[in-house]
Parts: sequence; C-alpha cells; structure tokens
Amino acid sequence: MKKYIFCMKGIVYKELIRFLKQKSRFFSALVRPLLWLFIFSVGFKTALGLAIIPPYETYITYETYIVPGLVGMVLLFNGMQSSLTMIFDREMGSMKILLTSYINRNYLLFCKMFATSIVSTLQALTFLIVAKIYGIDISYIGILMSIIAIMISSIILNAFALFVSSIIKELENFATVMNFIIFPMFFLSSALYPLVKFKETSIVLFSLSYLNPFTYIVEFLRFSLYLKLDFEILCVIILSLMLSLSMAFLGFKLKKVNN
Repeated sequence: MKKYIFCMKGIVYKELIRFLKQKSRFFSALVRPLLWLFIFSVGFKTALGLAIIPPYETYITYETYIVPGLVGMVLLFNGMQSSLTMIFDREMGSMKILLTSYINRNYLLFCKMFATSIVSTLQALTFLIVAKIYGIDISYIGILMSIIAIMISSIILNAFALFVSSIIKELENFATVMNFIIFPMFFLSSALYPLVKFKETSIVLFSLSYLNPFTYIVEFLRFSLYLKLDFEILCVIILSLMLSLSMAFLGFKLKKVNN
C-alpha cells in the first residue's frame, strides 16, 4: 500500500513542480475565460435574454450564466495541455523510464490524471475567485463545495485527452487534432448559451448539444456551484467517468502494444 501512496505523491509532486515552473501556463489558462467574462459577455448579454432556468431561482445576467462554462473551458484546455506533455514525455523517452516501474500501469496513468486534475482545480478556483471579486453572484461556500465536481470533471476531460494523445503518432499533428475536437465540444454545449437557445434556432444543433458530454460537465459544475444536484446529470457524469477512464486505459495499452 505504501508504494502506491509513494507513487501517487511522486507523480503529483512532479506535476506541481512543472506547473510552478511554467508560470506562463497558469496565466495563459486564465486569459481565455477572463476575456469572455470581461469583454465578450458585454456584447452577448444585450443579445441574449435569460429567463429563470435551473439551478437559478431568479433572472440572472449573462455573465453569471457563463461562469460555469468558463470553468469548463479552463478544465478542457488544461486537459488538452496535459495530453501534450504526455506526447512530449513519450517522444523524449521519459515515459519508458516510468513504465519500467513494477507499479500497475493503469494506476500510473490514473495518478497522472489525478495530478493534472489538481493543477486544473487550482486554475479553476483562481478563476472563480476572480469572478466573485468581479461581482458574479456565486458564494464562497459554493466555490468550496464545487471542488469535488471540478476534480471529477477534470479527470473525465484528462482521461479523454490522454486517449486522444495515445492515438496521435506525431507531435506536429497535435494542434490540428485538438482544435478539431476542442472547439466543437465547447461551442456545441451549454457553456455559452442555454440549450433552449439551440432548440429555438436548430433542432440539429440542439440534438448535438444535448448529446455532447461536455454539456453535462458544464451543468454538473453549474449545479454544484449553487449547492444543487440533478440526478440525470449525475448519472451521465458517472457514466462519462467510467467510459473516459476505460478509453484512456485502452489507448495506453494499445500504444504499448504498438511500441
């Protein structure tokens, strides 16, 4: 048991040290959501009127609505960034050194995802505190209680990103593939607009958004920030967690076989 705890500590420590040395990574992860919050939302709020929708109990501003979606943006982009480090470690050969350990390889992979989720959570909490100071209607208790939801959501996205990285053979193709995945996931979700807006515009877009797992991650974060829980969303999150972890383990195994 001690060796597994020691392994977890080592990988988490490595990720935290890498994160602290790359201060630009921390600030760049906050630039995108803060731009949406401070600048883009000013124009969108005049075009998008928001009625009372769960979990809100009254009319809300557009800035308040998009905050959970922007937290999801932080987790999504950081998850993809972590998969880039996985490809880099693979090409530099440091991953092979890690895999010579007698620790179960799936456990090593989970430790990697857990460590990355801690980094993502720190970034997400920083953004939420800035949003609170800016005047967004969220409580500090809500921010504190959302930590578990943020970490679970981060692990899902990290697992998916690691699966994608396992099938990318060359570093040069990473940006193209990630852009092809990230932007449809983000914009075809409830991060920036309620699903009812998609339904009013196009039933096709609504269907795609409804089936998009990232929509449920955003709503999971939204409900947790306001100390509420939706059973349907929770079921989808649990299923997504199991599926994404399975995909990550499978991709890791296939990569090992191919090598």
